[in-house]
Amino acid sequence: MFSQFALHERLLKAVAELKFVEPTPVQAAAIPLALQGRDLRVTAQTGSGKTAAFVLPILNRLIGPAKVRVSIKTLILLPTRELAQQTIKEVERFAQYTFIKSGLITGGEDFKVQAAMLRKVPDILIGTPGRMIEQLNAGNLDLKEVEVLVLDEADRMLDMGFAEDVQRLVEECTNRQQTMLFSATTGGSGLREMVAKILNNPEHLQLNNVSDLNATTRQQIITADHNQHKEQIVNWLLANETYQKAIVFTNTWAMADRIYGRLVAQDYKAFVLHGEKDQKDRKLAIDRLKQGGVKILVATDVAARGLDVDGLDLVINFDMPRSGDEYVHRIGRTGRAGNDGLAISLICHGDWNLMSSVERYLKQSFERRTIKEVKGTYGGPKKVKASGKAVGVKKKKSTPKATRRKPVPRHRPSARSPTARRPTRCRWSARTAWRRSSAASRKRLLLNNAA
Repeated sequence: MFSQFALHERLLKAVAELKFVEPTPVQAAAIPLALQGRDLRVTAQTGSGKTAAFVLPILNRLIGPAKVRVSIKTLILLPTRELAQQTIKEVERFAQYTFIKSGLITGGEDFKVQAAMLRKVPDILIGTPGRMIEQLNAGNLDLKEVEVLVLDEADRMLDMGFAEDVQRLVEECTNRQQTMLFSATTGGSGLREMVAKILNNPEHLQLNNVSDLNATTRQQIITADHNQHKEQIVNWLLANETYQKAIVFTNTWAMADRIYGRLVAQDYKAFVLHGEKDQKDRKLAIDRLKQGGVKILVATDVAARGLDVDGLDLVINFDMPRSGDEYVHRIGRTGRAGNDGLAISLICHGDWNLMSSVERYLKQSFERRTIKEVKGTYGGPKKVKASGKAVGVKKKKSTPKATRRKPVPRHRPSARSPTARRPTRCRWSARTAWRRSSAASRKRLLLNNAA
């Protein structure tokens, strides 16, 4: 029960109204330590309730009577606009019986409107690093009095190239008293360096290993001959699988648009979401999916984080993700909160080694599946290494250039032969010399000719 935590009664009232009964494992582990003011490094799968694990302690710290705000007290950084929008909604839900105000700073929104909001000084500021830096450079953002800093989905921020922006924003929070870092994966060396730099004697909470992630999600692969064959498989799956809502992931926005166009042409209720879409279209796509206006979303990895949709129980990887972490976040859209889900990856010749790398990363073997109606000729490589990757074909050694002999022509004309070509004299050499000579040279030449 949430009543076991030392939370303010107004927060407990909001929690009860939102029908939060039993805390999730990450909430049970993180909330008591966060209430003590400890720095946290938390690894937990998507959909495990990480947002409430840091929002409730922050609100408990800030709760109090209404007063004039003079500085921002909490900064929450997230990698994508969609995740930032989802987080501010959670903050507003839990803070509904308090006087705590929050603000949102992301790209795709009016810069001046955001600057006006910053002048009102919200207690909690939520946003993405890129637009935060822009507001900071414009002199609209002051983070000197921030007490609590949260980096959510920190591994994704590093993957997206925000390392320098995040580091600068962290350095601006000179008086912070608590820092919490959350991620769905353990990340690599970059994340370890960030943890060492910004956390002070942190408590490490690893709620699950990578191999335990998404235990309620069945993971399958289907081999395909080429992209056109993959499109046929997608059509069959969407027509025959039982699902409430589905998402099809691609690696490029061009392929996402292509698949979306084909689905719409076949009268599917679908929408597309990728980084080339403006903010209004991205909001519309997510709202339509949540409200049930569409059943299928075609998206790039911009939707792999922060997309929390009830009833999303089918994920199709049209393109295999480029890393194990990306795979974890993609399939994390389904099988959330203990619900069952199905993740299917379509594998052609160029995807096999990526797939085997993901299997090694997760320490799992995906279920192989064949669909008779759309079966192709490719069934995987003929030979595989111990790692699971395909055995490459050795190239034949070519003859070195130095040993190659140039063919000698049979009839080579002699230099004295009458058929030998003679160098031709330019017709305009004398005229060109006359034009380029000086006036004195011309005069001297004319006198000599006259003599």
